[in-house]
Amino acid sequence: MNSSKIAEDLLKIKAVTLQLDPPYTWSSGWRSPIYCDNRLTLSYPEVRKNITANFVEQLRRKYPDADGIVGVATGAIALGAMVATALDLPMIYIRSKPKGHGMKKLIEGHVNPQGKYVIIEDLVSTGKSSIQAVKAVQESGATVLGTIAIFSYGFPQADEKFQATGTAYHSLTNLSTLLEKATEIDYLRPEDRATILSWQQQPETWRQE
Repeated sequence: MNSSKIAEDLLKIKAVTLQLDPPYTWSSGWRSPIYCDNRLTLSYPEVRKNITANFVEQLRRKYPDADGIVGVATGAIALGAMVATALDLPMIYIRSKPKGHGMKKLIEGHVNPQGKYVIIEDLVSTGKSSIQAVKAVQESGATVLGTIAIFSYGFPQADEKFQATGTAYHSLTNLSTLLEKATEIDYLRPEDRATILSWQQQPETWRQE
């Protein structure tokens, strides 16, 4: 797996952007020097193919006994489908909330209660959507082997939440790798890299007024 190459691609297509002054404001209200929209990867065939190949490599290495793939709405539904197709495995996806009519499903697709699933994510921040997906699959009776994302911020909050479910998560690239690459290609000053790493440790209080 080439974590540095994926980080460089995310910067190049502006799926990840860095901005310290003024910082971004997330929907949670957190101030952030980074914004990630990995849906953009779908618009770039070479980037998309490389990410899919890396997901497949990680799945074969870490979870060779997986017999199903889970995409998380909405950003990882297409990713999950591409990975499932490459591995010739069944796929389901998890809605952000149960459907408001009809069968009112949270999980779309057929779940095998004896199945062993790997969850595919575009991004892990605090882990909220990923954990919802993990719990939904577990409550269906199936097993979650783990979660793999394109990118993770490496927040302590996410680590704690995954540990509580008894499952692990991995990412193809992460914040420290991305900052190293951004500094290397002169996208980011070394002093700004240090600032962003300090934000990573206390994102909920960073630059709050």
